[in-house]
Parts: sequence; C-alpha cells; structure tokens
Amino acid sequence: MNKKEKINAFRGSVVIPGGKIGVLLVHSLGGNPVELRFVAQGLARQGYTVYCPLIPGLGGSTDAMGLSSWKDWYAALEEAHDELKAHCDVIIVGGLSAGAMLALRLARERGEQVDGLLLFAPTIWPNGWAIPLHFNLFALIYHKWFASLLRLRQRAPYGIKDERIRNFVIDSFRSEGRPLEDLFGRGGGLVWEFKSLARDVKRRLSEIRQQAAIFHPREDDQSDISNAFKLQRKLGGMVEMTVLEDSYHMVTLDRQRVLVVDRTVDFVRRLTQKIEEKAAVSRLIQGKGVAE
Repeated sequence: MNKKEKINAFRGSVVIPGGKIGVLLVHSLGGNPVELRFVAQGLARQGYTVYCPLIPGLGGSTDAMGLSSWKDWYAALEEAHDELKAHCDVIIVGGLSAGAMLALRLARERGEQVDGLLLFAPTIWPNGWAIPLHFNLFALIYHKWFASLLRLRQRAPYGIKDERIRNFVIDSFRSEGRPLEDLFGRGGGLVWEFKSLARDVKRRLSEIRQQAAIFHPREDDQSDISNAFKLQRKLGGMVEMTVLEDSYHMVTLDRQRVLVVDRTVDFVRRLTQKIEEKAAVSRLIQGKGVAE
C-alpha cells in the first residue's frame, strides 16, 4: 500500500502527499473537504503533506439517521491524525467553523503530537447576523431526541459573500445530484452534538498551548467575531489573529481566500522553522553532553 492509499482513510477525503511536515484540516458541520481544497493546494505547493478527511457524521449526507455523536467525529479525527503521523514528523491541525472545535480538542488531547493550530472562522456557537434569533432557543434543549425533531435551515448568503462563488457552489451541488437541503439545512440532532462538543472544548481552552493562527471575518454571517476573540483570550498559547474585511463565514472559499492561503502558508513556514531550530539546538546540546 503506497503513501496516498494508506492515508486516504475515508472516501471523499482530499489527500495531497508531500514531505515530513503534515497539515490535517477538518471541514465544517454538514460540509465536506472540498471547502478546504484551495488552502490544501496552497500548502501542498510548498511541499507539505495535506490531509482533509471526510469525517463520518460531521460531513453532509454521511449520517442520514442522525445516530453519530461528536465522540464518533473525534474518534475519526484521531484515526486520521494517526494515519498522517505515520508519515510526518510535524503535524499542524486546523479546522473550518465547527471543524475548528475538533481541531482544538485534538490539540488538547494529543498535546505533544500536535505542533500548531489553524482556525478558520472558528465557531463556538452559531451567532452571526444571518442566524435567526429563535435559533438561540436551541441552547435550552437538553435532550438529543427532542433536538432531532427539529430541522434548522440556513439563510442567504450561506456563508459566502461573493455571489459568483455562491452560485458556483450551489450549481456544484445540483450537478452532483445532492439535495440542496444538504447545503442549506442542518438536522437538530447534528446541531445538538456540536453544542456538546463545543461545551467540552471551551471548558478547558487554557490547556491548549500550541501556537495558533485565527482567520475570522469581521462581518461573519454565521459565527460572530466574538467567537474568535474568546479563543484569542482563553487559549493557553500564542495566538495570531487575521480579521478579514471582505469575506463571510466560508473564508477558505470566499473573496479573500488568496490572503487566507498566503498567511496560512506563512504561519506554517515560520512555525516549522522555529520547531526545526529548537530541534537543532537540542541535538547540539545532546552532542556536547556525549562528547563530555
């Protein structure tokens, strides 16, 4: 089994083999790895190995019965991390929207095996300007069986400010024969599981000490920028923040995607250079110890 085949654990994943520095990226709630392809390609051009797994249950149309839990999503991400770790010495983990919460949990639980974080429009709770006010009542639901009776529908502009790109995404769904409800709707059970995941993550944000880069739109229609500011305050490591002035929620697809890719690549380059320098100093110290 070659490298590409071994890493490609789930059908629908985006896998780009490269060097010993790996980047693991998690898609959004109800989304898929295509959301991250532009970023993945930008990183791959620099020689990094990039893996964007389709997470069963988290991805659109992967759990029609609504039986998966956020712990199942996390277990799938751990498996993907282990697959990538078998080929890479350095792992940087990132996520878009709800995927950022899974990335943060992995960084907390696998602290020594995760070297940095990339958080694209991170969402602790959907509270952007396009989210209906009655959605806040969902926070009062404490039982999944009841939440599963509900169906939550997104409102335009669906996270994409650029109308041309928005129409392209919609047309792509239609051409693939996928119902637009996958793009615009979210099952209540899915949202309930995300709420449980976010609660688990935000309780222990200070334990996450990896260096992080956050990209968040100032006028996010799905996830208010207060989500990013909370992470900036609460995370235990150094945080770099890029506030985007001409994008909505899907920052990896929208108008400023080139800026997002450029700054992502720059962050990964600087972070891995720092890791390599630290490793070189450690080898030098160890060499002196042996000589003495």
